[in-house]
Amino acid sequence: MSHTQPRRYLSARVAAPILEDLDRRARRVRKPRSNLVEQYIAEGLKLDAHPGIAFVDGAAGRRPALAAHRGLDVWEVVTTLQANAGSVADTAALLVLPEAEVRVALSYYAANRREIDEWIAANDALATELEAAWRKEQSALR
Repeated sequence: MSHTQPRRYLSARVAAPILEDLDRRARRVRKPRSNLVEQYIAEGLKLDAHPGIAFVDGAAGRRPALAAHRGLDVWEVVTTLQANAGSVADTAALLVLPEAEVRVALSYYAANRREIDEWIAANDALATELEAAWRKEQSALR
């Protein structure tokens, strides 16, 4: 989830095998090479700033997750933190994580709040849609 920003030109020399890998990836994900370059630079900077974070692909898109717990997205940790009055200890206990992992997600959120808030909003909207569909199915059974 990203917002369109003004673009500036970047010229760079890249080793041929890296460029070939990039082109293969671009074809596979059906994105222009330049979009992938920008994505990888942005993600690389975030990874440098936030050790313990990884970016994972999924049906909903590419999103930040805890590297040590690939099935747990940052937005999930943040919503659990919010539901527990910001208690790192309670969140760690509920998610069966070390408190340090919760702090990794919190640090990422503090630096990338808009991005994570968008993931939370998208998940909330999907949950609302799924619940409405379930209720409609249930009423059809009566």
